[in-house]
Amino acid sequence: MSTTAAAMVDQSHIPSHERVLPGSVNLTPAAWPQTAVTPTDSIDAGAVARRIISALNEALARADLAAITDLFLPDNGAGGPFPGPVGNVNGATNGDVAGGGVTPFWRDHLALAFSLRTLKGREKIRSYLAELPQQALKKLQLEVDVSSPFREPQVAGFRPRGDVRGVGFFVKVENAVGTGKGVVRLVECGEGQWKIWTLFTGLEELKGFEEAKGSKRETGVRHGDWMGRKNWAERRREEAEFLGREPEVLIIGAGQGGLSIAARLKMLGVSALTIDRNAAVGDNWRQRYPQLVLHDPVWYDHMPYIPFPDSWPVFTPKDKLADWFESYVKALDLNVWTSASLVSQKWDEVKKEWTVAVERVRSDNGQTETRTFHPKHIVLATGQFGKPNMPVIPGMDSFKGDTFCHSTEFQGAKDSGKGKKAVVVGACNSGMDICQDFFEKGYEVTLVQRSSTCVPSSDGALKILLGALYGEGGPPTEDSDLWVHGWPMEVFKSIQIDLTKFVVEHDKEMLEGLEKAGFKTDTGPHGAGLFFKYLQRAGGYYIDVGGSQLIIDGKINVQQGREIVEVLPKGVKFAGGTEIEADEVVLATGYGDMKTIARAILGDKLADQVGDVWGLDEEGEMRTVWRESGHPGIWFHAGNLALCRHFSRVLALQIKARLEGLDMRSC
Repeated sequence: MSTTAAAMVDQSHIPSHERVLPGSVNLTPAAWPQTAVTPTDSIDAGAVARRIISALNEALARADLAAITDLFLPDNGAGGPFPGPVGNVNGATNGDVAGGGVTPFWRDHLALAFSLRTLKGREKIRSYLAELPQQALKKLQLEVDVSSPFREPQVAGFRPRGDVRGVGFFVKVENAVGTGKGVVRLVECGEGQWKIWTLFTGLEELKGFEEAKGSKRETGVRHGDWMGRKNWAERRREEAEFLGREPEVLIIGAGQGGLSIAARLKMLGVSALTIDRNAAVGDNWRQRYPQLVLHDPVWYDHMPYIPFPDSWPVFTPKDKLADWFESYVKALDLNVWTSASLVSQKWDEVKKEWTVAVERVRSDNGQTETRTFHPKHIVLATGQFGKPNMPVIPGMDSFKGDTFCHSTEFQGAKDSGKGKKAVVVGACNSGMDICQDFFEKGYEVTLVQRSSTCVPSSDGALKILLGALYGEGGPPTEDSDLWVHGWPMEVFKSIQIDLTKFVVEHDKEMLEGLEKAGFKTDTGPHGAGLFFKYLQRAGGYYIDVGGSQLIIDGKINVQQGREIVEVLPKGVKFAGGTEIEADEVVLATGYGDMKTIARAILGDKLADQVGDVWGLDEEGEMRTVWRESGHPGIWFHAGNLALCRHFSRVLALQIKARLEGLDMRSC
């Protein structure tokens, strides 16, 4: 059975750390190539890079598929079996299992065609290129980028363990409609015989539609003698109110997803309106539980165009982030309507546009109004997750305690918690943060952990998973993004397997303490840790910020592998008959995917036409998000701040290209 098919059936027999979202693939880790045989000090990285790129450009100019593919590593070449588990969803463990041989990859984000693809193996590369118009290949040209020491060719260690060396470098990319960047990793197949192991090409700008920044920034004023001339504030109000004009794009949601795509579209000259049901920008964060702080560091979380100040805290409190979102809207003149929602929509297949009705409560007079628009595109940026997963447990209506809610509704532990008891179901980020909040307010806390959790420490994640690229004094953020996303996902998974081993070693004392306390930990699918729990499952992890030590010290009780079968008036009952008292019960039981929100907003008919959102397809690309959804004019944009930063450009370019009538099949 294929990994995709397996993921769509019952996964109860599969260890929880290997499970994926329905329909997603538990991606096979890539095999590592052999290291370069030529001594490092004898490798002229610049000469090697120029020779390969020159040959590739010549082959592209001739649309010579044989010559192009010959520059790539032969399938099953320059390497041995992968010393780790093979990708499947039928119970693979983290032990050593023989894998396949080394294969080359070409990952392309919009440079070959307006699509997101990862081509694995020479034959797949050749067959895909054969489907493209020859003119598209002939117009694609690469140039070795020597604009900075980080980008220029150098002998690089590709594997975290340090035993795989090759030549890595950035390239400038140009095709018929735009320019961009890419990343090339070369390996040596024999002394002096260099081949492309991985190639990434990405589009970043459309010719004639460059971003309105730098030398192309707006003047901000109209000089001269203009009768009835309006000042900036008046013009800005008309723009934000869409007086006498229509938005080309309607964005639903004003969190990091909605604001990042709004900013990208603004820079491309696209008229966009962002609507959010909350009363103020940032309320989606403000209204979460009081102790919520981003678990990702500041260097990883910058938004497009306006990075956080140098004095910004490493870990951003939720209310501070909410305030930043408000200032971001003002600084970039983004058109955002709050207390607004989409109340109806209809797609016109002939005109290729929507008719939408937007209802809002005006902030200036408190009146409710409905406006009708005809955007060409709708972007759903309602958050990575869908509706809360709220279990139905017998007896829920009989609970007589103070609180029984999903974590999304939790407003924080009460200050007068001494002598009270709380039960939290779910042992990932939200559940653990809520447990810590209860403990700090004096509650006796019981955590119900149903399966296992991947638990890297914040320090381990910061230093090992992110530190080399996203840290103080690190490379420019966009360069780090390109280096990361320039890896094919199968190789990225192999990298994360190595890094996770380092994290486990770093966190050995904490992990052993958790296990001893009855809390079950894991290292993620195939041992690939935090990132692949996030990408393939959208959950199942906790970045430790203090909760682990409370469990180790016995300050938070753990009920592991237990299911609540009944809610009692003043407690809960587990399978097997055990009962515990509870004044408050919080269910940190996760969420559905974005499609559940799409269904609520767009209705069943449209929702049934779009793909499942999140998780990986067979090539290792994310499903549906940032790419064609399955229905024209519907797009999904989501993820943490880092993913929204990077992929907002990818999405904005696709929308702009369609608005300008550029050829969607090829570049």
